[in-house]
Amino acid sequence: MRVVLVDDHPVVRAGLAALLGGRAGFEVVAEAGDADEAISKARAYRPDVVLMDLNLGAGPGGVEATSRLRALDEPPAVLVLTTYDTEADILRALESGAGGYLLKDAPPEELFAGIRAVARGETVLAPSVAATLVRRAAAPGPVVTEREVEVLELLADGLGNRELARELLVSEATVKSHLSHIYAKLGVDTRAGAVAAAIERRIIRR
Repeated sequence: MRVVLVDDHPVVRAGLAALLGGRAGFEVVAEAGDADEAISKARAYRPDVVLMDLNLGAGPGGVEATSRLRALDEPPAVLVLTTYDTEADILRALESGAGGYLLKDAPPEELFAGIRAVARGETVLAPSVAATLVRRAAAPGPVVTEREVEVLELLADGLGNRELARELLVSEATVKSHLSHIYAKLGVDTRAGAVAAAIERRIIRR
């Protein structure tokens, strides 16, 4: 099983390379620290699976990298391996074409099985990720956008409208529009209610 590791932390890549390298049937053929390098290495080495982190530093993240990988002429399977398990992160990753979503605290055997499964075209989800998707299916509604997630995270930090506008580089009227949409989507009518609902639904991390 030929694997490319994509993570912006060299120590994490080294640990994963050692873990997979010590397991029969796996070969780490390349490593990448950002999205552009991931695409380049995938083209050069044609792996069976790309193990993808979501946060790749200042450049494009793992979601964009996954979309670009899946658009290649001979696309590898992509297994997300990350610390983030919010609803927004999960939905964006799966919509981009990832075949699986595991967390970095997964036991080694779960990781090995996940890599094999996505290589076969199967879907692999960490238990908490599957639970999030089940909750989402049980209570479907409008998806909170990436920008709205950003607003919610700033709300959770206690920012007022003026501070939000300054941080987001938009007008206060635009901030109010974002808040109105967020309230409607989450079924709340206050800032505190929005933050509480977002945390409960794992839309934001706290």
